[in-house]
Amino acid sequence: MADIFDVVADPTRRDILGILLEKHNTSADAAGEISVSEIVAELGLSQPTVSKHLKVLREAGLVAVREEGQHRYYHLDHSPLEAIEDWLIPFLSVDFDAVVREGDFADAGLKDEQRAFATALGKAFADTSVKVSAAVKDVAPKKWRRYE
Repeated sequence: MADIFDVVADPTRRDILGILLEKHNTSADAAGEISVSEIVAELGLSQPTVSKHLKVLREAGLVAVREEGQHRYYHLDHSPLEAIEDWLIPFLSVDFDAVVREGDFADAGLKDEQRAFATALGKAFADTSVKVSAAVKDVAPKKWRRYE
């Protein structure tokens, strides 16, 4: 199974997770299910492309599927995302206690411009990481490949 960070590094998979989260948050039923064809329509991608990304998400445990005849209905599974949250929290709360003690909340977080730069940098890093991993896999001898 791929590392959860590798799975969510792909922008298309993040878009799919966003669609599933929105469906979960706005759905009248508890499942918050959405069909593959609805995801395809929302993203404007081909069905095979969406299905490949859904397979990766399913194998990582981030989504679950319900089959009904020839139709597949996906919903978000929050459990694996808790590992990411647990890993991120210490980084997000650095020096927060000192800021609270000082009562200076104005300078506590990133400015909008810094936040936008950090977000762009993080996405670029994640995209580059995925591309480098794919390129290395294509040229590496089989005995060196991790995910086979």
